[in-house]
Amino acid sequence: MQSFRLIRPRTAQEAVSAAAQGGAASRFIAGGTTLYDLMKLNIERPGQVIDITGIGELHRIETAGEELRFGALAPMSAVATDAVVSRDHPVLAEALAKAASQQLRNMASVGGNLLQRTRCPYFRNGAGGVYPCNKREPGSGCAAIGGLDRSQAVLGTSEACTAVSPGDWPVALVAVDAGIELLGPNGPRSMPVDALYRLPGETPQHEFTLAPGEMITAITVPRRNAGRLSTYHKIRDRESYAFALASAAVVLELEGDRIAQARVALGGVATRPWRAPAAEQMLAGQRLTPELALAAGHAAFRDARAGHHNAFKLELGARTVADALIIAAERRP
Repeated sequence: MQSFRLIRPRTAQEAVSAAAQGGAASRFIAGGTTLYDLMKLNIERPGQVIDITGIGELHRIETAGEELRFGALAPMSAVATDAVVSRDHPVLAEALAKAASQQLRNMASVGGNLLQRTRCPYFRNGAGGVYPCNKREPGSGCAAIGGLDRSQAVLGTSEACTAVSPGDWPVALVAVDAGIELLGPNGPRSMPVDALYRLPGETPQHEFTLAPGEMITAITVPRRNAGRLSTYHKIRDRESYAFALASAAVVLELEGDRIAQARVALGGVATRPWRAPAAEQMLAGQRLTPELALAAGHAAFRDARAGHHNAFKLELGARTVADALIIAAERRP
């Protein structure tokens, strides 16, 4: 039995103050769909758990004005079914709707979802040194390299780690240039969602750029007319309740029959949500055809590095991007 102290603050500032007092042993908890799992696996062993679910201001969903703003505690299911999000930003609604089960989406928060940790089997089953994992025990090695790597990343890998970033929602947010608002011991700050994630490099145990004691308070998305020409396309082993083998979030801006700008982000294939600038550049100013869409998909994987059992992700990922581009373009009124 693992004991810990439970705190229920009434405001975000109280939560941050409690985290500062508890130091490195503190963890925030919202829906619990990630932290409880990690505690049961002995990956997380907090001495102090700060339950932030009672902070009312963090539950708000605001869709008026120049940007969408989602409080960090807004349930995934509530954002996915919001009328404005569903109509004007299908890439966001679809990324949430295709993640996990309905029960989990009812519990999980949009802020907590950004901080999911990998489902790499060696990370999750490596307790007691059974399998070396540099995320669990830095310097121990990576059993996935040279091991069973079908689900591992082909982009952003290093000699220390090939674990896939598991989220759907972060991929969509990166494609729409979303930002996050943070509160920590040094006060509030903001940054792009894309800047939240680190590459594994030689220190894969450090996955996020949050400062100690810092919490996500909101997610912001710039409002664009092009938001309706978007989609989140996810390929997985089974139709539901499964993580992506490959996914693509696509947002298009069209001028006449040409692409003025494309935003493409990849999931299920990289160590972090992965923007694909080579694909975006290839599409700019062009008329979209199936041939161009597939060429852009291949461009997105130009720097990919496959392992022993996941080379199929290069072609699967390219075709996932191509299909997503066609789906998004067909949503033009």
